[in-house]
Amino acid sequence: MLKGMISRVFGTRHERERRRVQPIINEIVEFEARLAQLSDAEIQAQSEKFRARIQERTGPIEEQIATLKATKRNSSDAAERDSIESELQGADGRGGVEGEFRKVLAEVLDELLPEAFATVREACRRLRGSTVLVTGREVTWDMVPYDVQLIGGIQLHLGRIAEMATGEGKTLVATLPLYLNALPGRGAHLVTVNNYLARRDSQWMGHLYRWLGLTVACLDDTEPGSWERREAYGSDITYGTNNEFGFDYLRDNMVVTQDQRVQRQHVYAIIDEVDSILVDEARTPLIISGPVGNESDGQYAEFNGSVVRLVRRQSDLVNTLVGEGERALEATDSPQAALQFYKAQLGGPKNKRLMKAMQEQGVKQLVQRQELDVIADRKLQAGKQQFRELEDDLLYVLDEKGHTVHLTEQGLDWLSPEAHDAFVLPDIATEIGAIDKDHSLLPTERLERRAVIEREYAMKSERLNIIH
Repeated sequence: MLKGMISRVFGTRHERERRRVQPIINEIVEFEARLAQLSDAEIQAQSEKFRARIQERTGPIEEQIATLKATKRNSSDAAERDSIESELQGADGRGGVEGEFRKVLAEVLDELLPEAFATVREACRRLRGSTVLVTGREVTWDMVPYDVQLIGGIQLHLGRIAEMATGEGKTLVATLPLYLNALPGRGAHLVTVNNYLARRDSQWMGHLYRWLGLTVACLDDTEPGSWERREAYGSDITYGTNNEFGFDYLRDNMVVTQDQRVQRQHVYAIIDEVDSILVDEARTPLIISGPVGNESDGQYAEFNGSVVRLVRRQSDLVNTLVGEGERALEATDSPQAALQFYKAQLGGPKNKRLMKAMQEQGVKQLVQRQELDVIADRKLQAGKQQFRELEDDLLYVLDEKGHTVHLTEQGLDWLSPEAHDAFVLPDIATEIGAIDKDHSLLPTERLERRAVIEREYAMKSERLNIIH
């Protein structure tokens, strides 16, 4: 009742948001009326005018940033480089000169929004009746954004989620904030769910962008790691699938030199089907592999014998657990049988004795119920969990679905009895953060300590990678 009373007095949330953005819509309509008097060439020249205004406001700060980066790159003094980095990033990593640049750029884009959106809408009106080749067939352009689509574009520019039903023109809505955020020339991305949509929309909406003087590309038209892929990222607007963007990011973190990277700095992106990409698709991790140990690698040979013995020992443990489960089953102790079989499944899902036991009537259902109980138990507070020590009898736990394996505490001790932490990765972010906050250290000492932590992390990470 209270919610109903508030809605009657102040309006629904949708109505309040509509009232908030209505003045911006009115501004867009006013600019549009003026643009209607201009020629096509003058409309097309709007993009350069906007860019000139952006450069006028941000140019001095950009020059300052470029000078600082050049000085840092050419300096051999660690203390000076540290000081320049602090000036660029600020004490918290968000301020400094670069933070000021982002703030000024955001302000000027907000100021340009009404005029830029009006330009896109007028361009759409001028393009009516023209044709464009989209995925091999000619399509006639007949779209002009409605006011409600302008509202959607404003929300996307502000970094919010805009929900639209199928057929309401979200493909066209995205052109408004993409055009505005592409004007600084730093790149704007549209992430979609499949390569057909990425290719179709880049060709279809590209008709509008190119008419306004912007460049557009589709990642799925290029090969990973190629100069064409780098050029696609160099375009004003880049369309692509979430997998292509994600894998390019991973590849860029594996290159040897900076010029091998294809992506630029990440500035602005619109995610199509955001629930699918950030919820459903995110359940499947992006995994990319580089060179790892093999039979001819010294480190592989060093650990291979230990891993073989580890697997044999685990096999014995799993057989013991299956035997305990079988005896519990004979004694009609179903909870104990389910627990032992479930632990055996965690440690060796392909164990022959376990697979034979799972074929017995009712055993598989017991294990499945046990798995559900464990999942529910993990959602409880740590102090109330019943199955916290479930993995203590194992050396490692296998996840067949995720194709992953992790060593238990007992497994770590078994591999390295003398030094348990030999296979434990340090919390690099926390340790480096503590060093950066220690003002008693000289800049050179700070760099040396960071280097030690980074070397230890790299060494242990490679060691674990080979073992896994």
